[in-house]
Parts: sequence; C-alpha cells; structure tokens
Amino acid sequence: MSLSTDQVRRIARLARIDLGEAEITATQAKLNSILGLIEQMQAVDTRAVEPMSHPQELAQRLREDAVTEADRRDAFQKIAPATEAGLYLVPKVIE
Repeated sequence: MSLSTDQVRRIARLARIDLGEAEITATQAKLNSILGLIEQMQAVDTRAVEPMSHPQELAQRLREDAVTEADRRDAFQKIAPATEAGLYLVPKVIE
C-alpha cells in the first residue's frame, strides 16, 4: 500500500501539521516506507510462534513482603479535618 500526495495532505490536515510541497513529498516517502515495512512484517508466517509477554524469558526477582514503616494511622487521622470509621471524609465534588 502506498499513500498518494492527497492522502498525505489529508493526514497532515487532520494532524494539524502545516506541510509545504517539499515536505509533503518527503513525508509521503517516509510514510510509504513505513507501510512497506508493515507489509513485510505481515507477510511473515507466525502461526507456529507462541506469544510471549517479554522478548527475554527472565524471572522477576521479588523482594520479601515485609513492613518497613511504622503504623502512624492514628496520628494522621487526628490531624485530618474530618474522619469517620477510620476513613477520611472529603467534600463531594461530583453530583
């Protein structure tokens, strides 16, 4: 698939990009090369390839789930403007 200059002008207008005639031709060539690359990638048979979540199969190192901060909830609740049942009360902003 290749784009015409009219299509490039329309894309530029939709993107709110002001392109001169020389820039339209250069942009057309760049976009057509990108579309050509996409066509090449779509032509590759990937039916036998298993989907991967990451290109490298590495195990994630996890840290120990341990409490590192002191519980200061009561101190924070005391200085809050309004609390109820351990929750912070805030003004209603959406009706």
